[in-house]
Order: sequence, then structure tokens, then C-alpha cells
Amino acid sequence: MTLDAQGMAATDRVDMNGQAPRCDHIHQLPQVRYGPPECKECLALDQTWTRLLVCLTCGWVACSDDSQGGHAKAHYQETDHPVAAALAPRSTWRWCYVHRRTV
Repeated sequence: MTLDAQGMAATDRVDMNGQAPRCDHIHQLPQVRYGPPECKECLALDQTWTRLLVCLTCGWVACSDDSQGGHAKAHYQETDHPVAAALAPRSTWRWCYVHRRTV
């Protein structure tokens, strides 16, 4: 059995045609206003961030997993809001926390 980086069986995460499973979370997202371009939790703790992510369910802005606080993931764990996007000009990167992959 082949395992991915998270220890999941690779066959558990692909369709019969070898493609990643469809993520319907991105089709269920409302239009949201983004919060200010800062991680409020990092500011309160006097920490810096590597990059910022925005929750595509509610617009909450927080630091990415590669930042010291990892507050965007904490937001997902508290709210179950599934998809975050990079808060950067012209970026199309989006991450689904449920499927643990880019969408």
C-alpha cells in the first residue's frame, strides 16, 4: 500500500481515474468581505506571520500553517469552515482543510 505524507492510503484519496476527489466545498461558499490584512491573534501575542490566509466562508484573516501561530488552521478547527485562500494579490491558491489539499 502506498501512503501519502499524512499517512493516508493513496488509494483512499483518488478516484478510479487517478484524479483527486472533487471538492464540493468551493461551490458552497458565500460571497464574503475579507477582514483587514493582519492576523489579530499574532498581533495580540506580538508574533509575526509568514503569510496570511482568508476564510472563504466568513472572511476571517489569519496566519498560515507555516507561520508561528498557525491561526488559520485553528480557525478551521473551531468553526469547521472548510476553505481558505491566500491573501495575496492575484493569488488563486485555495486550501480545503477537509480534504487536506489545494482546490
